[in-house]
Amino acid sequence: MMTLKNSLKVLPQYLLPQHLCSQWLGKLTHSPNKIIKNFIIQQLINIYGINMDDALESDPSVYPDVNAFFTRALKPDARSFPNQVDAIACPADGQISQLGRIAQGQIFQAKGKQFSACALLGGDEQRSAVFNQGQFATIYLSPKDYHRLHMPVTGTLTEMIHIPGRLFSVNTTTTNTVPNLFARNERVCCFFDTAAGPMVLVLVGAIFVSSIETVWQGVITPPTKNSLQHWDYRQQPLTLVQGQEMGRFNMGSTIIVLFADDKIRFENTLKAGAQVRLGRTMGTFARDVT
Repeated sequence: MMTLKNSLKVLPQYLLPQHLCSQWLGKLTHSPNKIIKNFIIQQLINIYGINMDDALESDPSVYPDVNAFFTRALKPDARSFPNQVDAIACPADGQISQLGRIAQGQIFQAKGKQFSACALLGGDEQRSAVFNQGQFATIYLSPKDYHRLHMPVTGTLTEMIHIPGRLFSVNTTTTNTVPNLFARNERVCCFFDTAAGPMVLVLVGAIFVSSIETVWQGVITPPTKNSLQHWDYRQQPLTLVQGQEMGRFNMGSTIIVLFADDKIRFENTLKAGAQVRLGRTMGTFARDVT
């Protein structure tokens, strides 16, 4: 809910040079200076209570820089994925910001706030129309979470769009306060064909998130371009199986999953604010698509 207190908290974000701040932090997080990077990593572990037991490399001092620490790999058995062929797996560790039906092209952001699927996906009504009555899940990754993103279902990559924009924080206070937040921030939209129909994974940037990358294209941002970029993979499609890594963030951010009209069902027990872990079952295909 937007309050005067929250508005005052968020106000500095409108005034800050968001991309410049992220560039500065990006340089810091890639610094190989052992004293600096070890100090920052240890402070982050202390402040956020980061659990290193699941990490493939549990010794924080081994990471060459802070960015490598944030994008650390997990042990092979740290997460498990569902056995059912029609199951939808959670694509990340994090917290559900919102989840549910897309109503006439509008996606619920917070009380009193919505944004359109069309705006989120770059303004192309033809591309977004299939999602106008679909389902969505918005998952927020905090600095303590594992920062690699994985496929919720097996899918064949067809297109990718990088949309330049602002870099507001995506924490709860900002999400409740800034209108059209996810359709304003810089983002990368990855389009897939799946057994449950079209799916989009939207990787949303945020202030101090100095990079978004995918496993097939590498680092998409930085640098930030002034205009929309489009990649077409339909002539050389790439299939990624459920559970396979598809991308990663530095620091915390948000991934939004979109499915097309009446193709999937999320579990009724999943609610906004719920903590989720990579690989847990979030829902299933609708019966008429299995």
